[in-house]
Amino acid sequence: MSDARSNPTAVAPVPPVPPSTPSGRTTSTVTTTAEPVVQGDGTTAGSRARRRWRTARWPLAVLVLLILTGLGAAALRPQTSTTPYSPDSTGPDGARAVAQVLAAQGVEVELVRTTGEAVARADEGTTLLVIGTYLLTDEQVADLADVEADVVLAEAESWHLEQLTDGVLTSSYASDRGTQPAACSDEDAQAAGEITSSGMGVSAPSGGAVVCFSAPQDPTTGAYAVVLDEGRRIVALDDMRLLTNDLVDEDGNAALVLRTLGHHDRLVWYLPSYNDTGSAAVPSAGQLLPQWTGPLALQLLVVAFALALWRGRALGRVVTEPLPVAVRAAEATLGRGRLYRRSRSRGHAAAALRAGAARRAAARLGLPRSAGAPEVIDALARATGRSTEQVAGLLYGPPPTDDAGLLLLARALDELESEVHRT
Repeated sequence: MSDARSNPTAVAPVPPVPPSTPSGRTTSTVTTTAEPVVQGDGTTAGSRARRRWRTARWPLAVLVLLILTGLGAAALRPQTSTTPYSPDSTGPDGARAVAQVLAAQGVEVELVRTTGEAVARADEGTTLLVIGTYLLTDEQVADLADVEADVVLAEAESWHLEQLTDGVLTSSYASDRGTQPAACSDEDAQAAGEITSSGMGVSAPSGGAVVCFSAPQDPTTGAYAVVLDEGRRIVALDDMRLLTNDLVDEDGNAALVLRTLGHHDRLVWYLPSYNDTGSAAVPSAGQLLPQWTGPLALQLLVVAFALALWRGRALGRVVTEPLPVAVRAAEATLGRGRLYRRSRSRGHAAAALRAGAARRAAARLGLPRSAGAPEVIDALARATGRSTEQVAGLLYGPPPTDDAGLLLLARALDELESEVHRT
């Protein structure tokens, strides 16, 4: 019996032992028509799923809570900004009013923050609005000059204005500007009627441009100018504040701005920033690091590898050594049984008992180790005089549900082995 308990081979779970008859033999109502299925420790898919769910439900709950919190924060994030002259800014110096009216008229407004993005999106049939150029380099301005889109320059620097219009326009100061009528042939300016500008003024000293809203004492300098360049329109506004939420509704500002920016279905709103690198893509960390970073990192890696070789422990072949104590088989069996009992692994204990009993009985009957369950059941039934259903119920039935059932199973298996001895 102790030998049977010392072999926890994974066999099938076990049912409670059938009751004994007056003749000393057990009876069973188990019927088998096919080879019994080995069930291991007696757990089912449902019980394993419930156990795993109980283990993982709290981490999953925390993860779901974090995801919901992130989604909620993203949903509650305001869709506006406080950046001056930005199309999503609702402040007095923002330009959301103009962007919303343009969107309502079917114009797609796209905000970009780098020269590369502006150049990439400013295709033919598109309007490119540039809000100020004082943060741009000459190379960035040269890239903007090569776009095929119509360009609207809001308060461009004088030297940039000359570069973008091939010297046709430049900045020129005119005093006593105030509110001025259009006084030109441009349809957008005529629709605006009159505007009040506080900018420096735009002038065309050598002609080649239509200048509007000019001062009486200097008709060549105005707040608005248009240059036609091989089919492109280049418009210059001397005051970017005409686009702001605070001033767009004064005089004819709204009519002038909306008509100027609404010539095409797409408007690229370029708002330069201090971190504008001129590239459409954000530079990677490797591009921002100095050039000597790579060689230095390689040298440090070599030093670390050499240090590991110097200080690391050399590992040779695996060697065996005798254990300090010898553990008897009976003690190991007893310890394993206590572990089963502490963890309530009745299925494992029953499987070990059944596997040992079946293996020893099959060996005494001369069956090979490769014999299947039906062959073992038939041989034991002939040797003991029991029915195949009784033998199958003892060796391959469901596992016991309590300690009493496990004890009855051990006694029944012991009795079955004793009957095989008598043969």
